[in-house]
Amino acid sequence: MSWPLRVLEDSVPLVMAAADVRKSLSRMAHEIVEGSRGEAPVLVGIHTRGVPLARRIASAIEGFAGSRAPVGALDIGLYRDDLASRPAMPLAATRLPVDITDRIVVLVDDVLYTGRTVRAAMDALNAFGRPAVIRLAVLVDRGHRQLPIRPDHVGKNLPTAASERVSVRLVEIDRGEDGVWIEPGAPGISGADGRV
Repeated sequence: MSWPLRVLEDSVPLVMAAADVRKSLSRMAHEIVEGSRGEAPVLVGIHTRGVPLARRIASAIEGFAGSRAPVGALDIGLYRDDLASRPAMPLAATRLPVDITDRIVVLVDDVLYTGRTVRAAMDALNAFGRPAVIRLAVLVDRGHRQLPIRPDHVGKNLPTAASERVSVRLVEIDRGEDGVWIEPGAPGISGADGRV
C-alpha cells in the first residue's frame, strides 16, 4: 500500500484509512495472542486513544479466539517527566479489571514517538502491581525515540520529520472516521499526537 491515500480539504495527507486501521488492529490481535502462549493477556490502554484501541483489539481476540482479554485504562498524568512545563490537564480514571501482578500486560497506545509516554505508563503500572511481562502495542511508530523503548506490536511504521504531527482520529473520541494523518509543522517545532 502506498501513501498518502487521500488528502483532506486542508491538504493534510491521510496515511491510514479506516480499513487500514481495522486490518492493523486485527493483525496485532493475532500477534498478541501468539506471543502470550496460552496465557490471557491484560490489555491496558493509555488515555486517551489507547483505551478504545485496546477495546478493539480485545474484540478482535474474542472474534477469533473465543475469549475476551480483560481491558483496562491507564492515566499517566501524574507520572510524566514534564509536568512543570505542560498545561494542567484533568486526570482520567485509571481502571484495571484484574490484578496485574504476575500477568502479561500489553500497553496499548496510538502513537509511539519519544518513548516518554510509555516510560510514564510503566511507572504508573508499577503502582498497581508487578506484571510478569509488559509488552507494547502501538498503532503508529513514528520514530525519533529519546529513550530505549521499542514496540512489540506495530500497526504501521511511519517515518516522519520531527516537525510533523501524526494525528490519529478514532470514531469513539473524534468526529468522523477512523484514520491517521500527517500534519506539517513549523520548522524547528517538534510535534506528535499532542504528547511525547
